[in-house]
Amino acid sequence: MVYEVRAALVEWNPTAERLRELTEKMPNCQVTEFGNVAVKARVDSRSTRSTFIVEDSTNATKQTMTREEYDRIAAEQDAYIAGQHMVVVDGYIGADPGFRTRARLIMEAANANVAGMQQQLYYPAGEDYDPATWEPDTTVIYTPNLPAPGYPDDRVIAVDLNANVTRVLNSDYFGESKKGGLRMWNSIVYGRGGLALHAGCKVMPRGGHPTAILIVGLSGTGKTTTTFTTQLDSKPAQDDFVALMPGGRIYATENGCFAKTFGLDPRYEPAIYHATTQPDAYLENVSVDAGGKVDFFDTSYTKNGRTTWPFKYVDPWPATGIPPAEFLLILNRNENIVPAVARLDREQAVAYFMLGETTGTSAGGKDEEGKFLRVPGTNPFFPRNMADMGNRMLELLDGHELKVFVLNTGRVGGTDEETSKKVIIPHSSAIVQAIVEDTIEWQTDPDFGYEVAASVPGIDDIEILQPRRLYERQGRLAEYEAMVARLKRERREYLTSFTGLDEAIVKSIG
Repeated sequence: MVYEVRAALVEWNPTAERLRELTEKMPNCQVTEFGNVAVKARVDSRSTRSTFIVEDSTNATKQTMTREEYDRIAAEQDAYIAGQHMVVVDGYIGADPGFRTRARLIMEAANANVAGMQQQLYYPAGEDYDPATWEPDTTVIYTPNLPAPGYPDDRVIAVDLNANVTRVLNSDYFGESKKGGLRMWNSIVYGRGGLALHAGCKVMPRGGHPTAILIVGLSGTGKTTTTFTTQLDSKPAQDDFVALMPGGRIYATENGCFAKTFGLDPRYEPAIYHATTQPDAYLENVSVDAGGKVDFFDTSYTKNGRTTWPFKYVDPWPATGIPPAEFLLILNRNENIVPAVARLDREQAVAYFMLGETTGTSAGGKDEEGKFLRVPGTNPFFPRNMADMGNRMLELLDGHELKVFVLNTGRVGGTDEETSKKVIIPHSSAIVQAIVEDTIEWQTDPDFGYEVAASVPGIDDIEILQPRRLYERQGRLAEYEAMVARLKRERREYLTSFTGLDEAIVKSIG
C-alpha cells in the first residue's frame, strides 16, 4: 500500500533548481566560493544507536522495536506532517530497467538540502513520471524537526521491512535518507537471491576485456578513494552500494556520489575534488568561513564533512554495462599487523568479509571514531541476521569465482609515527594495479595462513607487505606474536557468535 502524503503543502518531484532555491533559504546554508551550497547540520553522522527495525519484519534480534511502538511513532509523525510544507522526491535505486527499485523520499521543505542531495543520487523517474501512478518500492519519511523523546538523543529511525517504509525523526543528517533507502534495498536484493554489498565498483577496460573490481569497506576506510583512483584507465562505476547476484552479475544503485571531504586534496584525489567544487554540488558539515571560503582540512566541527554530486563529473563506466565481477577487495584501515595486501582462499574470503575489521572513522560518530570495529561485510545497513550475509556470500562464491584480497589502508606497526609506517594512497594504487595485472609474488604467511606479498611493482618497502619483518627489526617480535594469538582467538569467537554460520567459514581462521 502506497503511503498517502497528507500535509499543509506538498511539492511533488521539484526541479533541482527549486530544491536549490529552498536550500538557500535555510538559515544554516551558505553559498561557497565554488558557487555551490554548504549546510551545517545539527547532526554530524548517522545515528546507529537510534535505529530500530520492526521485529515482525526481520529475523534480526538486536535493535528491534515492536509493531505497536512503530505504529505509535508513525501516528505522531503523520500528525506532525499534516501541518508542514513537504517535498517529495521520486526516482530509482539502480539504473537497469530489469532490476531497479522505485524509491521515494518525503522530506520537510525546511531541510530541502537533504531532498536536493537525494535527488542527485536517485536515477531520474523519467519523462513519463506521474506522481498519481508512481508506486514506490521503498519510502523514507523524514521529519528533522520532530523530536522522539525517550530514544537516544531524542532521535529515532524506525524501519518497517514489511512495507519497506523508514521513518526518520529529529536528524537533519543526509546519510539517514540515503541509508534509509539502501537499508530496505538490502532486504529486497536478498529476497532476489543476491547480496547487497557496501562497495564501490570500478572497471578497467583492458584489451577488450573489461575487468570489474568491487571494493568493500566501512565509510571512511578509503572505499571512495580506491574506487576513483585511476589505474590502467579504470573508470568508476559505483561509489557506495552494489548488488552482487549469481554469476557475478553487478547492479549499480546510485546516479551520484556521497563522499567524505576531510583532507580532500586535488593532488591526490583530483576526480573527487573536481566534482566537489562544481556549482551544483551540495556540501554538508564542511568548514566554510563568512566569505564562503572552504577549508577541507578544518575539523573544528567534525571530520565527517560530506558532499554529493552527479556521477557525470567523474566520467563513469556505464551503470548498465558493468561486466561480471572478477576481484573483491576488502578494505581494513588497521594499525597493527595487517599487511598492505593479503590474498585469500574461498573460505578465508567469507571469513574476512564477515569479520569486517577496521578502525572506526568519524562517519560512525563519536561512538566509533578511533575504535577497533568488527562490522560483518563492512555493511552496517544489512537488516537481517548476519549469518544470512555470510552464508549467502559463500553460495555466491560457489557459483562464481572471485579473486579476493584484504587491503590495509591504515598503518602497520601501531599508531606511533616513529615506529610505524603509513600505507599511503600510491601504495594502495600500486597494489590494485598489480592485483589486476597478476604481477605480485606471493608466499604463505606462517601465522594466518593467507598469502602475503613478497614483492609488488612500485613498492620498495617489504615491511608494509610483511609486518612481521617490521616488528622483528624493531625487537618487538614478542608483541607481534601476542597479537597473532589474540587476533586468532578473538576472530574465532566473533565468527562463532553468528548462529547458523557455515562452520567452514569459522575453521578457515585457524
